[in-house]
Amino acid sequence: MARQVPEEELEAIVQAVARAESAVSIEDIAAALPELPRRTLQRRVAALVEQGRLVQVGRARASRYRVPERKGKVFDADTTEGPVIRDEAEAQLPVSEEGKSIRQIIRRPIQHRQPVGYHREFLDQYRPNHSFYLSETLRQRLFELGRSTGEGQPAGTYARHIWNRLLIDLSWNSSRLEGNTYSLLETERLLALGEAAEGKDALEAQMILNHKAAIELLVDQAEDTGFNRYTVLNLHALLADNLLGDPQAVGRLRQIPVTIGGTVYHPLEVPQLIEECFDQILETAAAIDDPFEQAFFVTVHIPYLQAFEDVNKRVSRLAANIPLIRHNLSPLSFVDVPAQAYIDGLLAVYELNRVELLRDVFVWAYERSCARYAAVRRSLGEPDPFRLRHRTLIGETITAIVVKRMDKRQATAHIRSMADEKLDEAARMRFVEVVETELMSLHEGNMARYRIRPSEYADWRKNWK
Repeated sequence: MARQVPEEELEAIVQAVARAESAVSIEDIAAALPELPRRTLQRRVAALVEQGRLVQVGRARASRYRVPERKGKVFDADTTEGPVIRDEAEAQLPVSEEGKSIRQIIRRPIQHRQPVGYHREFLDQYRPNHSFYLSETLRQRLFELGRSTGEGQPAGTYARHIWNRLLIDLSWNSSRLEGNTYSLLETERLLALGEAAEGKDALEAQMILNHKAAIELLVDQAEDTGFNRYTVLNLHALLADNLLGDPQAVGRLRQIPVTIGGTVYHPLEVPQLIEECFDQILETAAAIDDPFEQAFFVTVHIPYLQAFEDVNKRVSRLAANIPLIRHNLSPLSFVDVPAQAYIDGLLAVYELNRVELLRDVFVWAYERSCARYAAVRRSLGEPDPFRLRHRTLIGETITAIVVKRMDKRQATAHIRSMADEKLDEAARMRFVEVVETELMSLHEGNMARYRIRPSEYADWRKNWK
């Protein structure tokens, strides 16, 4: 019979983690509790993760641990196992009656839930444009909320118009849902200047910068991205860069078994079946006509399959934006989404194959995102058609001037040369005006949109002055 672990021993580990300012490694915990043998400590930490008393960030050698966030003391009366403290933001998230009953089931202690495996029937039963996770009324409502002035414009036009805000919002919120402790302002500084926050784990900065690279792929290649292997595998490669213990697992489907802390769900283990289901998910998603149904379908099925060794949820969140960016709809940046509500929705998919709770979170999240970008749109005014039409050439010209450290005289000659070479006579004067204005307005807080590094900007400014 296994010896019962004293509660004070477990609580000592939780308190050691709680005292740290950011997520800590197993080595950090061991240093704080030298009396515990290493193997015993590893078992205790794994048990605390399974119980939900610790949160694991990363996998294998990159694993870090922190205590769950508790922002406000709001008691959930829907659970059968006594009150559960949850975030005040979660209390504001409307949940359907179906969602409430599902939440009641998946919030039971883990030992009271029945272990389950991957059910391929859940995927097989879905028929594109005949099966729907989102009702017609709901899809129409989301379309009315998300439609923009970019209708009829090239794919990605609207996302480019709100680029700076989208980049920060989506990078920060998606990372936050993984336990990243960067603040919004710290994220903004990292993305704009490349400056990591003091006292933060380097893995957290890497996670945010990886989001930036992945979002750039979705926006810059909006006309070419889709639910295909190229897009989704490369999304994973960008999001997982320098974060996995095995570098060969980056951008590659899973070859090994994985477990997920805090759930009784056991994902598929056979690589051939993982690949078959992955291709089926992509084929099914690509065949769906409605962009919101597409977005929610991958939000459900990519994490459920666990196609990759890690970073599955991040891939699903960015993949959900593929149809929205392509159709110039408001993107989904998960603004204000409570982490526990999102996790509960996924647990319902994992353990029950029920989508209603995650659907409630998805719809609320999209409404919040739309409200955010409607406000941004009003502050920015209507997009300049000339800038939209020549965005690529404008960006390339500005980047070349900075990277090559041109002074004002050289820059003027280069701008006119590009205008003469690439544009008809009627557009040349306007092009010169736009590029020169952009150069005069360029500073360390907005240079990231042109993929300019802080060192390149600093060197250029010396010549420019």
